[in-house]
Amino acid sequence: MHQVVKPVKSTGLNELSININIAGRVYPLTVSSEDEARVRAAGKLIQEKLQAYAGQFALRDNQDALAMFALEIASEYQKLLERQGNEQVELESKLKEINELLPPLS
Repeated sequence: MHQVVKPVKSTGLNELSININIAGRVYPLTVSSEDEARVRAAGKLIQEKLQAYAGQFALRDNQDALAMFALEIASEYQKLLERQGNEQVELESKLKEINELLPPLS
C-alpha cells in the first residue's frame, strides 16, 4: 500500500515536480532541473538500502531499516568530515612549507 505525502510548493521556471517513493510512501518534491538526477538517485539508493537491510536483518518494520540507514549515512558523513579536516591540515602545512621557500616580498 502506497501513501501519498502532500503538498508541493509552486514550481518556477527551472524547477520540476517529481515523485520519490521511499518505504512505500510517495513524496512529491520540487527540485531544480540540475538536481533532479541527484535526487532521483538518492531516492533509489534509499530504496535499495532498505531492501538490503530487510533481507539481511530481522527488522520489524521500515522504521528500523530507515533508522539503520540514517545511522550509516551519518557515520559516513562523520568520516568525510574527519578526512576533510585532515586534508585541510595537510594542505595548510604544505602551503606553509612552500611559503617558507619563497623569497620575501619587498
